[in-house]
Amino acid sequence: MYRFFLFIFIFFKTPFLFAEGYDVFGVGIFDVKFDGSSSNYATDIRFERRFDKTLINIGPKEDNFFYLKPFVGVESTTDSALYLLGGIYLEDNLGKLLIGEKNKWNFTPSFGLGYYDDGNGKKLGNKIEFRTTLEISYQLNNDDRVGFSLGHISNANIGSKNPGAEIVSLSYQKPF
Repeated sequence: MYRFFLFIFIFFKTPFLFAEGYDVFGVGIFDVKFDGSSSNYATDIRFERRFDKTLINIGPKEDNFFYLKPFVGVESTTDSALYLLGGIYLEDNLGKLLIGEKNKWNFTPSFGLGYYDDGNGKKLGNKIEFRTTLEISYQLNNDDRVGFSLGHISNANIGSKNPGAEIVSLSYQKPF
């Protein structure tokens, strides 16, 4: 566990991390089943640091939706599962995306890869797991945001089994 705290200390002290972005604090339900099958529900608590620093620009300059940006995060459940991950995200204003006029709603899909320790929680079949998330958030007047997201964690069949888990969560996002 001391390695985790050492990693966090070193990571947050590097100059790259002093860029602008959002700290995301989320709480949700881990292992939601939309088909009615049995589930191993647990409370999911998450923290992400999203950097507003473009890694790769794959689209036109006037449309920042195609700017890939990095994030790092940690998720934990009430079943003692722990997930450390890093990845990329895209972000676009929903108004601009749908009707060409900016509003306070944002759409943020993300993709990450990380280390998963199941603790006493759901066995996902591998220590390496992928996470995809779709999020919609509303920007408040002080630039903070509140969001709703749907996520999926899976090992993409590289493990002995691949049951996957869905996560539904609410978040509060604070600019830094």
